[in-house]
Amino acid sequence: MARLAPSDHPQDAARRTLAEERSRQLLGAAARLMEREGSEAVSMQALAAEAGVSVGLIYRYFGSKDEVLLAVITQVLDAFAREVPAAINDAGVDPVRRLAAAFAAYCRVIDEFRHAAVLTYRESKTLDEAGREQIKKLEVETSQPLREVVHQGVTAGALDAADPDLVAYNLLLLAHAWALKHWYFERTMDLGAYIDAQLALALRAIVVPEHRDAYRDLLTAGPSR
Repeated sequence: MARLAPSDHPQDAARRTLAEERSRQLLGAAARLMEREGSEAVSMQALAAEAGVSVGLIYRYFGSKDEVLLAVITQVLDAFAREVPAAINDAGVDPVRRLAAAFAAYCRVIDEFRHAAVLTYRESKTLDEAGREQIKKLEVETSQPLREVVHQGVTAGALDAADPDLVAYNLLLLAHAWALKHWYFERTMDLGAYIDAQLALALRAIVVPEHRDAYRDLLTAGPSR
């Protein structure tokens, strides 16, 4: 358990925790509502009704509907920034297994924030220029760990990829497809099966033949690791 700083009293920590939980509640409600109705049709009153709170409470956290939309989108990118590097580090030094861990982490974040991920594609164009540039900047930053592990695999001679950046972005699109086409995929597979199947397809295309025996568990779709 993290120790509290001298000025970090238990009551202050409790208030911050409550504020974080309330913010997640509001953003989850906003993502559901905006995906269903579109951001242009959503008012702060409608958001309050969806979240089961007062309009005044929403304005304690967000100054406008545009701020809500930006926060809905950036929470996904913030989760990528936390979860993907941690998964890569936990996977050890093997570049192919680091790549597999990165892809799985992207998919898990997408699953957690499915409604928000869809909004990223559908509604980010409604943000002002500064908001759109912020989203683009964060997207490039949060995709960097995946690009790096693909490059590492190529350098190590385990992956054959003429354009590592293209491979990385193809994997990102496969992760996002879990949200964009969830209505279809959920008929036949859960998240773990989806990760395994997509990863097996992708790796069979780029793992160098003489290295395939070492990664047979990744190249064959099966139960989630």
